[in-house]
Amino acid sequence: MRPRMSQDPQELVPELAEVSAALFKATGNRSIPRTTISLVQLRAGQLVGNTYLTVLHTGFLRKAGESEERITAVSSWQDAPYFTGAERAALALVEAVLQPSADGERVSDELYAQVSEHYDEKALITLTFAIGQVNFFIPIALIAKPVPGRSFTDPWG
Repeated sequence: MRPRMSQDPQELVPELAEVSAALFKATGNRSIPRTTISLVQLRAGQLVGNTYLTVLHTGFLRKAGESEERITAVSSWQDAPYFTGAERAALALVEAVLQPSADGERVSDELYAQVSEHYDEKALITLTFAIGQVNFFIPIALIAKPVPGRSFTDPWG
């Protein structure tokens, strides 16, 4: 299995490292648990159907000590008994952002109110940045198609 691109995107555009570091710093302000960020980013990978992202974020969750039940249930979180109200709100938010709405508006006032019940403004904007962080990397994952479980710097591993 080979990636589509022969070079690490950071080699081609060195500024990517700075952007990546800034996004990681913005989401790592501790206003929301790192686990919640990983759950949201795993769900984003599932929604766009990208194995690289799902393997990456599943690995992060395993390293954080998450149970296989919780990791597996992200794809069916709506009826899974493993998530807190705050995690459910975050998962609903990433789905709203990444999927079209039959009503036109992706993030309704009702959903915003539901999420706001669990997160103060700093946490909510951090959650927004976490969704933006994974969305920044989605095109790289879909277009460059790195090998799941490998970094761009070791694509043939």
